[in-house]
Amino acid sequence: MDYYFWTEKMSVGYQGKPLIEKIGIGLKKGEILTLIGPNGAGKTTVLKSIARQIRPLRGAVWLEGSDVGRMSGGELSRRMAVVLTERLRGELMTCEDVVATGRYPYTGRFGILSETDRQAVREAMELVHVTEIKGKDFTRISDGQRQRVMLARAICQEPELLILDEPTSYLDVKYKLEFLAVLQELRSRKGLTVILSLHELELAQRISDKILCLNGKYVDRFGTPAEIFEAGYLSKLFALSMGSYDEETGDMELPAARGEAEVFVIAGAGTGRSVYRELQRRGIPFATGILFQNDLDYPVARALAARVIASEAFEPVAEETLLAAKDAMDACRRVICCRKAFGTLETAGRELLDYAGERKKEIEMR
Repeated sequence: MDYYFWTEKMSVGYQGKPLIEKIGIGLKKGEILTLIGPNGAGKTTVLKSIARQIRPLRGAVWLEGSDVGRMSGGELSRRMAVVLTERLRGELMTCEDVVATGRYPYTGRFGILSETDRQAVREAMELVHVTEIKGKDFTRISDGQRQRVMLARAICQEPELLILDEPTSYLDVKYKLEFLAVLQELRSRKGLTVILSLHELELAQRISDKILCLNGKYVDRFGTPAEIFEAGYLSKLFALSMGSYDEETGDMELPAARGEAEVFVIAGAGTGRSVYRELQRRGIPFATGILFQNDLDYPVARALAARVIASEAFEPVAEETLLAAKDAMDACRRVICCRKAFGTLETAGRELLDYAGERKKEIEMR
């Protein structure tokens, strides 16, 4: 397969000591690659090696058939833009001044901006919504604003390849979504290839064409999101010892309350998740059911409940499953019902609520 960007037996590290060895990456033009892994796993080192900020210990980085290590500084700047976590020293510079430095690969030795350059600056600032702060002192804006200004600087450089180290770290939800939308637009409109690192696994799953998993010694896995987000894999990669992460839903949950269930929760159709998390915060162990295995409540219940009574999706609830739910309810001192109504396939839920009344349980309707 012909790749636009690839690495050839690349090993990276410092002072001659390898950190990650035999890194093999292959990307087509316009693909987005995300690096994930625990803190200290080597993500920034790999990005710096690709960007030629540190020299790989072995191997090479290739961009459209050209060895990046042999490119001149000017050619590299025109083809690759880099936004790392180190802060730019922007004393006495406005935000617009900082963005404009992205045009220097095109301005010649005197750094004089043409009208074409100024138009590229304006378009980049509009794209990431920083036009309104263009005249502000770069050193006096928030971390989130600074991150967006640096992204605008990289965009107006008009690169073929964009390298980003934890670009969403200081962004709120609004700007994280806008940032990802901008990357996708640049990918589809200009064929931009992107390599970035992220801590937010749910964002990596949504935006990436390929994911590279690092564990601090070697590349643990490289593939599509579907190949990476297999049940149990990321918990192993990040060595989770408390709480849980569900690769299918992206849900991250704190450890379940310990002990025998004290409360039985009648839920389903996504109505129980907030109650499950409330009980976990209060340290109250609970049982819940009857949940179909494709229900929105099921992954959270599986992570937080002391006992989950579940039924196979799209199948009638078996009599033994209903009896198991009643048995679990009998062991609890009270019942919380999250349902205001039950669907035609949820007669077992209605029967459980009636059973709670017959057993004179303390019932709280939510």
